[in-house]
Amino acid sequence: MWMWEADGDAKAVIVMIHGALEHHQRYGWLIEKWRTAGFHIIMGDLPGQGMTSRTNRGHIQSFEDYLLESRVWVESAYGFGLPVFLLGHSMGGLISTRLLQEERLNIAGIILSSPCFGLVHRPSKGMELLSRILNHFVPTFKVTPGITLEQATRNLDVIEADSNDNLYLKKISVRWYWELVEAIKQAFAQIEKTPDIPMLLMQAGDDLIVDKKAVKEWFNHVPLSEKRYKEWPNCYHEIFNEPERDEIFEYTKDFVMSQLKAIGYVY
Repeated sequence: MWMWEADGDAKAVIVMIHGALEHHQRYGWLIEKWRTAGFHIIMGDLPGQGMTSRTNRGHIQSFEDYLLESRVWVESAYGFGLPVFLLGHSMGGLISTRLLQEERLNIAGIILSSPCFGLVHRPSKGMELLSRILNHFVPTFKVTPGITLEQATRNLDVIEADSNDNLYLKKISVRWYWELVEAIKQAFAQIEKTPDIPMLLMQAGDDLIVDKKAVKEWFNHVPLSEKRYKEWPNCYHEIFNEPERDEIFEYTKDFVMSQLKAIGYVY
């Protein structure tokens, strides 16, 4: 886990949770945008990804591993004595959702970026059957995820950097896959347990990884008194890496600022 302090007096703390295959270093641009806008940032690498000490990279025993780690980050944010916002991208959005469904945390607002509530492409029925068998007998068996860098973003600079990134996962275990599938099911099954926290959900309009129909379905049914859905046309999955990212960041910051104003927080 790492912390970056605001440039000047801080308004709030942003806890960020990254997505599958990636790591915190891919968020340098976004971290700096928040920091220079007057926010502290807390972020780490999820178990089995990035710079974590786990030897079996790309594998988890349970999705609960992610929830336990993310809760530590949120609780660390409380130490600043400021409002805390949770920002989760893709699988990080799923983790954020499941964390709030299972725990009662003091969060001023949640931001979901192309949250993983469904997949555009899943393995064939035959491959899924085989992977179920492997999950029972050899859960650490690794497979390629079938996601290309070009599916994630239109930003050629990011694609080039990722292609030379040794921390970017190239394979995931069959256990990891089925834990993800089960977590998606639970995000829907436990939707009534989602706490009434202001939410901004931003979805890539041309997402080639996450099923935006499933995202809309979840959003339409989540019982929140304040929720906002924003779809960004033409954007691929990683909206904070897209050519429109400055506009997307400003939109996100406006949401945070409006929540701070709503709770009467003076900074």
